[in-house]
Amino acid sequence: MEQVQTALWVVALLVALALAFDFMNGFHDAANSIATVVSTGVLKPGQAVIFAAFFNFIAIFIFHLSVAATVGKGIVQPGVVDTHVVFGALVGAITWNVITWYYGIPSSSSHALIGGIVGAVIAKAGASALISAGIMKTVTFIFVSPLLGFTLGSVMMVVVAWTFRRMRPSRIDKWFRRLQLVSAGAYSLGHGGNDAQKTIGIIWMMLIATGYVLPTESAPPTWTIVSCYVAIGAGTMFGGWRIVRTMGQKITKLKPVGGFCAETGGALTLFLATALGVPVSTTHTITGAIVGVGSTQRASAVRWGVAGNIVWAWVLTIPAAAFVAAIAYWVSLQIF
Repeated sequence: MEQVQTALWVVALLVALALAFDFMNGFHDAANSIATVVSTGVLKPGQAVIFAAFFNFIAIFIFHLSVAATVGKGIVQPGVVDTHVVFGALVGAITWNVITWYYGIPSSSSHALIGGIVGAVIAKAGASALISAGIMKTVTFIFVSPLLGFTLGSVMMVVVAWTFRRMRPSRIDKWFRRLQLVSAGAYSLGHGGNDAQKTIGIIWMMLIATGYVLPTESAPPTWTIVSCYVAIGAGTMFGGWRIVRTMGQKITKLKPVGGFCAETGGALTLFLATALGVPVSTTHTITGAIVGVGSTQRASAVRWGVAGNIVWAWVLTIPAAAFVAAIAYWVSLQIF
């Protein structure tokens, strides 16, 4: 009986840690959802975070759990995951998120989590315990999502500029201030749909490993889904203002028309990735779209040094989170 109670406490602790990661994910990635709409002056910061949090949550009613299934069942071989692996993965991801948030670097919470899982699993059972197809799908989209965001953002900017070339700038600005509310809502919807599912996936993984959910179940318990969407929405409401400044002002200066094109290009990328079940980085996606929009004006409109620092953070995310996760896995063996 005592062992059962201990096991329940461990599971409860890990669920709380996963929801803390999800909250931090929303907090960290709030900038991705609201940076453009704040920097263009369409919404005030307080209005923007509530707006984004609302769309983060209602994504629960729109997207299937394809990303959650990839994280929960498509990255690690069955039977390898245990509470120590989950603990290591979450600590690795949270540590990297805290470091990058502190320095105002828009890194990827998604890839921090994947790196955490990879590091903890390798520490336990070696690289052979990983499912290569799931890992490759995620790694491929590290490059695809920003490139797709860049392409869609820049193409939309060119199309919009050509379509409205005879209209007065003041009138264009007025129209796109309204339209940017639509694009910002769509992007926040995609953010909630993709990012909340990553935490659903790791809780699902842990519940299967501890025997509370059967591996044959097609979906995790409803409380898992609802609590993860609530957590990411709450995190977004508190926001990550250090990163807002980097995303909305340091990379390139945006006007409402540019913000609309960047958000729409980013949203389309997230919708596609979520439909394919790929856990992508909302940071990578919106950064690529913002750079794409800026580059259509002129190359010098983009502060490439800032963008380069962000890329370095992307490159380091998975190995850094994996390294911390491997250490946390060893610590977990000593604690639990």
